[in-house]
Amino acid sequence: MKIIETVEELAAIYAGGLTQASVAKVTGYLTPLYRQMIEASPFVALATVGPEGLDCSPRGDIGGVVRVIDEKTVQMPDWRGNNRVDSLSNIVRDPRLALMFLVPGSTTTMRINGRGVVSNDEALLASFEMDGKHPRTVIVVTIDEVYFQCARALIRSELWNPDNFVDPKNLPTPGLMLKAATEDFDDETYDREWPGRAAKTMW
Repeated sequence: MKIIETVEELAAIYAGGLTQASVAKVTGYLTPLYRQMIEASPFVALATVGPEGLDCSPRGDIGGVVRVIDEKTVQMPDWRGNNRVDSLSNIVRDPRLALMFLVPGSTTTMRINGRGVVSNDEALLASFEMDGKHPRTVIVVTIDEVYFQCARALIRSELWNPDNFVDPKNLPTPGLMLKAATEDFDDETYDREWPGRAAKTMW
């Protein structure tokens, strides 16, 4: 297999492919329309980097997954999860992060590259109160660049086409996947009890 080893080789392969729009769409701040798109998104993939390597974590929230503070700042509460804190551990050691937002029904994705800090300021946590509960921390993101992504990937994938939705019954359950990775794991009990546990620990 031939391996490309230099950026010059890549440039030769993709020569002439960069359009004016690909460059012009990048800004160092949220324009009003970029803000509209991001505030419509209930889901984002959060990419971080740390000494152990890379991490990409799904984040979702009702209404909007981040709170826009101003044209350079967004905040994202850290709600209940698996307590691995991979993303948070990375951010406190290396602030670089990337966000990719999905808007249900739209083939346009939004991307933010920036730097983050993790805060447990009591007033900030309280401002995100949901059902009487507060997040344990909030990621505060300073934007370095923001832009929208070409729609081709979502068009090709037909991500929002319900005719292509996969029936969960045809996929392995979380319990089965855990059993495959862990000896003597009780997958049936895990799968049976998980919906109840999740409902009680959503926020």
